[in-house]
Amino acid sequence: MIINMPKLLVIYSTSDGQTQKIADFIANEIRENYEKVTIININDIKDVNINEYSHIIIGASIRYGKFSKAIYSFIDDTFAILNSKKTAFYSVNLTARKFDKNTPETNSYTRKFLARIQWKPKKCAVFAGALVYPQYKLLDKYMIKLIMKITKGETDTTKSIDYTDWLYVKTWARDFAEKLK
Repeated sequence: MIINMPKLLVIYSTSDGQTQKIADFIANEIRENYEKVTIININDIKDVNINEYSHIIIGASIRYGKFSKAIYSFIDDTFAILNSKKTAFYSVNLTARKFDKNTPETNSYTRKFLARIQWKPKKCAVFAGALVYPQYKLLDKYMIKLIMKITKGETDTTKSIDYTDWLYVKTWARDFAEKLK
């Protein structure tokens, strides 16, 4: 007897690439639980029929305190479909590098986002992002440096720091795959 395995869609919105790295990592961690795994940037989602997937994970990064407009538009357009499936959401931001700001309940960006949207993901997380000063454009570099100074973070613009707790991401992904079978 052949059992149909579920299909996983991982959608991400990224500013500097860390949210995509996390999406790839999540998909690779739980790939064996799925017949098909698709990872796609929110800007390319029009090419995908989300109805063919039983499990959907959406990841979105914060830039200057905001999620991308594309994430809001996609969720506004598809919340009924999303609510009928096994779904999860994770946000990625530098604020989450602080222990008291790294859960959906304690991270103000994520808390406000979840309160604003009509989609109700079954599982949520907040992951710390990466600070990659050398890759930022000049204005972004100095704006982020100012924000980091205010929040007592790294201000050396020659540094790159990956704040993501990859063990936590791995555990969260596996828990999603197991609990929502």
